[in-house]
Amino acid sequence: MKAYIFRTAKKLLPRISPTEMIALRSGTVSLDRDIMSGFVDQKKFTKLHNKEHPYTYKETDYICQELQNERVFDTEINKKVLTVLNKYKAFSYIIKKQYNGLELPVETQSNILVKLTSVNPALGVTVMVPNSLGPGELLQNYGTEEQKNKYLPLLSTGEYIPCFGLTGPENGSDAGGLIDTGVLKNINGKKVITVTLNKRYITLAPISNLIGVAIKVKDPDNLLLSGKEGITVALLEKTKYPSLDTSNFHNPLNVGFPNGTVKGTIEIDLDDIIGGPKNIGNGWKMLMECLAAGRGVSLPASSLGACLATTYGITGYSELRKQFNISLSEMQGIQEKLYKIVYNTMLIDNSIRLTNALLDNGDKPSVISAIMKQQTTERAKDVIIHAMDIHGGSAICQGENNFISKYYQAGPVGITVEGSNTLTRSLIIFGQGLNKSHPHISDIVQSLQDDNLSDFNKHFSSMLAHTSKQFIKSTVNNITKTNNKEDQLINNTIMFSNLCNIISLMGGSLKKEQVISGTMADLFSQLYMGYSVLYNKQKYNLDERLYSICLAELNNEYRQSFLQLCQYVPIPLNILITISCRTPIHNKISIDDMQYMSDIVWSNTNVQQYIEKQIYTRNNILGKIKYAMKNTDQEARQQLIKDITSVGEYSH
Repeated sequence: MKAYIFRTAKKLLPRISPTEMIALRSGTVSLDRDIMSGFVDQKKFTKLHNKEHPYTYKETDYICQELQNERVFDTEINKKVLTVLNKYKAFSYIIKKQYNGLELPVETQSNILVKLTSVNPALGVTVMVPNSLGPGELLQNYGTEEQKNKYLPLLSTGEYIPCFGLTGPENGSDAGGLIDTGVLKNINGKKVITVTLNKRYITLAPISNLIGVAIKVKDPDNLLLSGKEGITVALLEKTKYPSLDTSNFHNPLNVGFPNGTVKGTIEIDLDDIIGGPKNIGNGWKMLMECLAAGRGVSLPASSLGACLATTYGITGYSELRKQFNISLSEMQGIQEKLYKIVYNTMLIDNSIRLTNALLDNGDKPSVISAIMKQQTTERAKDVIIHAMDIHGGSAICQGENNFISKYYQAGPVGITVEGSNTLTRSLIIFGQGLNKSHPHISDIVQSLQDDNLSDFNKHFSSMLAHTSKQFIKSTVNNITKTNNKEDQLINNTIMFSNLCNIISLMGGSLKKEQVISGTMADLFSQLYMGYSVLYNKQKYNLDERLYSICLAELNNEYRQSFLQLCQYVPIPLNILITISCRTPIHNKISIDDMQYMSDIVWSNTNVQQYIEKQIYTRNNILGKIKYAMKNTDQEARQQLIKDITSVGEYSH
């Protein structure tokens, strides 16, 4: 019987490519494993910390002060921008102190990017790239000592400006697809890799003089003494490889950051492989293990910077701006949108606080990083669109008082890069998450791939016990309802664990059933967001009702996703779901709740100061709004309002 189950399971197992296996094995599990197991021990939160660093409030403020009115890139780099960033070592946040870097905690890096983005998204992107996936991180993790000592100190000072080229015309979200291919050759007694590079969408490429590239290496003449054929990461100095052409640039929605192409036919010395010749063919593993920084830190931080600035500005503007003899903030239609703006902004913030703490604790949770990338950029899109609607004509006319349009322009960039959100939601969060985060499936998959019947029997028995336990727990939860929002989250977690076991019965067919996989990703993400709210409540305790409303709305989102899932699941599995899963209760969000949330930024000092601490409000429109909201001199206040509500005017 066990042998029959083993053979059947092997048939159900989807084909997993070597690159997929590397991705699945990269990084660690964290809270994602707890959620998929059906229980999150919130006592663990007490061991997590969000430590502040003076750089966030000193040097970062100086950067904002000096550069908030500067365009970063417009056919060429703004020299003042580079001078100021190098002055404050803004390209060295992840580089260790022994190489003259600042070696800042993840929380600090995130806070810096939030504040820089609140001033200018292009500034945030320019600082983000050297401090996430790129030469700096790859060198520190995989470089030879010679490479580290040569490049890292100069990356810290900004003498080397890095970029990293992975994507090209034939490989976008499928980063490991038809990538540039190089051939190992022996030319005049020296082994080199000849390759024609054609990279695009490479941020900082137009100003970079130290270029990381990913290529696929082939060895037809069997010249390799170590390493293997496959994706390889090399580091190229512009001075050493003068035929590298980075002169062409893209213009991503006129946001104003350097982005362009890397082209040229070159012969790469094997000593320029990061980590040396032994790392030929190990590039995909290197990239997957380092990708969490961009997905889990940089992109969420830039989303939060945009949302905090927008939320702070639009809630204040709505109070100051009058139409029909009343403030916009008194209109229920406006309150409804402000409610959604505050709700999504707080979710983005709360999830970032939790994720940063996990990363600073040593976790490298690849699945959570994917959740963060997709959720924060998607929710930020909703925040910006609602704010644009409220800001009206002021939002669509460029000028110094338009504090939203720059985020509206930049938003699609975050949604697109580091794996498009469609791909991330449909294939990665749950598709890969089921294999990685589930307490037993990864072990079962490994035993099947190893053709190890003994290990399979052991892990399959564990899976059966877990599945039975979660099915019973979910069924028992089916009996009673609760209005307690935290209990709803806990019950939904048990239900989700049970759903994971049921959906896993689809086997390899799940890979093509992307509507089901995407909806399960939504459920997974909503639960993670829920626990981040509880984490923030425990750490910051800003406002009890704020947290309660956020949990209520999240549970409503979960309910809607569950109902959607039931429409698409095959009938036999739907029967199991019907038996063991109660449709979650719908929480009524009252008009009073909406009014409370729409007003909380300026009525609750804790919330107001919490936001102000993270954004830059000096000598800009946000500062004007802040001053007008606090000004008790009616004449001066009206003059400020007149200034705030004015729009840009230009003459021929």
